[in-house]
Amino acid sequence: MQPPRHLLALSAFGVSCLLLVSNVTAERAKEPAPDWAVTAAKTPTPSNAKDAPAVILFDEYLITVDAQNHAVERERSAVRILKPQGRRHADCAAWYDIDSKLDYIRSWTITADGRQLQAMEPDFTDYGAYEDPVMQMTERVRRAKSPASDPGNVVICETEVRYRPYMSEEEWNIQQSIPIVSEALELDLAPGGHFAAAWRKLPPIKPIEVGPNRIRWEIKDMPALDLENLHATPGWEALAARMSVKWGDDAVEGKDNQWRAVGQWTTSLEEHRPDPTPEITAKAQELTAGATDFYTKLSRIADFVQKNIRYFIVMRGIGGWQAHPAADIYRKHYGDCKDKATIAISMLQAVGIHAVYMPVDTTRGVVDPDEPSITGNHMIAAIEIPPDVNDPRLMAVAKAKDGKRYLIFDPTNEHTAIGNLPYYLQGGYGTLAAGPASQVLALPVLQPDASGTEQKGLFTLSADGTLTGSVDAFHSGSEGAEFREFLKETDDKERREVWEHYVASSLPGVTLDAFQFTQPTALDKPLEFHYKVTAGQYAHNAGPLMLVRPRVIGSYSRSFDSKPRTLPINLVATGHWHDSYDITLPPGYVVDEMPDPASIDLDFASYHSSISVKGNQLHYDREYIVRQVELPPDKADDFRRLESAIVADERGTAVLKKQ
Repeated sequence: MQPPRHLLALSAFGVSCLLLVSNVTAERAKEPAPDWAVTAAKTPTPSNAKDAPAVILFDEYLITVDAQNHAVERERSAVRILKPQGRRHADCAAWYDIDSKLDYIRSWTITADGRQLQAMEPDFTDYGAYEDPVMQMTERVRRAKSPASDPGNVVICETEVRYRPYMSEEEWNIQQSIPIVSEALELDLAPGGHFAAAWRKLPPIKPIEVGPNRIRWEIKDMPALDLENLHATPGWEALAARMSVKWGDDAVEGKDNQWRAVGQWTTSLEEHRPDPTPEITAKAQELTAGATDFYTKLSRIADFVQKNIRYFIVMRGIGGWQAHPAADIYRKHYGDCKDKATIAISMLQAVGIHAVYMPVDTTRGVVDPDEPSITGNHMIAAIEIPPDVNDPRLMAVAKAKDGKRYLIFDPTNEHTAIGNLPYYLQGGYGTLAAGPASQVLALPVLQPDASGTEQKGLFTLSADGTLTGSVDAFHSGSEGAEFREFLKETDDKERREVWEHYVASSLPGVTLDAFQFTQPTALDKPLEFHYKVTAGQYAHNAGPLMLVRPRVIGSYSRSFDSKPRTLPINLVATGHWHDSYDITLPPGYVVDEMPDPASIDLDFASYHSSISVKGNQLHYDREYIVRQVELPPDKADDFRRLESAIVADERGTAVLKKQ
């Protein structure tokens, strides 16, 4: 997808890049800073920015569209650095590639005492936008090393880029993590041109007509969206205000019509890309031979795509948006998310199953039903479910306006079984790219039983307080997929280090004596993890008494504060977690006191625990269920009650007495 302008470093389908930051020896300007920059630099720092690292004094876009709907965008910005860490907010850079030409990039620094310093040719660097070895892309960045970027100084940046000829939308990111004093977007259309705008997290602002076919939106004093020290919030990109503006054929009125246009754009762009070749058809039929039900056909094709089409990005120009033909993907056995969706759609089509593309974003909330746009960083598939199919294994189901049911499937996620859905997609939105039937579609939130962990521990406590024992854990659904990804990306040494660190958060000084992962081939089967631990001084002696915590390993509590809540509460994922721990007591000890059990039931979650004695064993059992992925701010008090109950239970201590 097209990289958003101004400070965001996201590319087609959500790949982030590393920003290169360096200092440069200041030179006096060879040409003076433009008048707009001098004026902007005189803007006083507003009172609401006194604690910010930097403040954007001025940020203006001018998009000029010709009769063929080709656009050129000029951006002018002025950022005052207030603290040393504010330097990163004064970045001057421009993205371009083979389809989008960079006309120019210029940068000055205006110091606090009025001197002007200009970035000269040696201060500019061009480099590939992405360093990840799985990304072979033509996008590049030209960056200025702004001179004297010190607190009190104002960094000026002016760029002009020609849009890709097939793009007719701009996403205006009108809120940043620092305050903005003044910002504007101006659209200069050719005679007879028209536009459509959609707003998110901000009431629509009426544009000003500044000339024939020329309109301008202006915003003053936009506060920062600062999430520092706030807990359990959705992703920053899901909360920031923005506006999308469209021109040309896609500039239609009404949300439904705009979403339809977005979906039709994808449909047209990918037309014939999934057409199955004889080789693809033969392979799909071979895979599904003997399959008597819909789910079996789906699972066999999904398994092939997930395991045999390697994730690898090769993008050139429009390839950031358009998939390669299915024939090429099948022959090379690799591709990006669009390509993996394409080969899945192609193979399903070869056996009579209809599926379409679905652009989404991997951060829940970025795709907003109130703001129709092509914003998103990922591509998945929506598979039409026949009316007579009602299989409980098909859990990730969404219903379109015409009543058709679609199974939502992410072919790029090679660890999640078809029918299930990765946690990061649940509760979000996607564009059903179904031609005239295109629409925005709410992605399902799965029931708690679709994901979670069943964990059982058997431990022995010595009289000196040392705890030894073993744990058997079974991870299913999206939880199991995360563990599979962990295994893929690590070796034995890394796994031991990571898991020792995790267990040590519950058992300080622990030694991981042994660990073993058992990963079944079938993705719908739980991944098993078996490990043994030794922890000295787990229990604490106090004369004839011994204090021991029944909850041995793991924590479900989250950091939260008592401040008034204005933002949604992110619960991350639905799921069902069950722990059962038995601790064999030291000879001669009995349980004298036990902590109170926990029990709390809310509409979005529940938590229950129990502590009992069975012979010479202290038994602890708890169940935690999460039913929703996000809560409105007015649920903050209920969320605090839940967290308080969990924290109190996890800290509960039993008292043993020596007979």
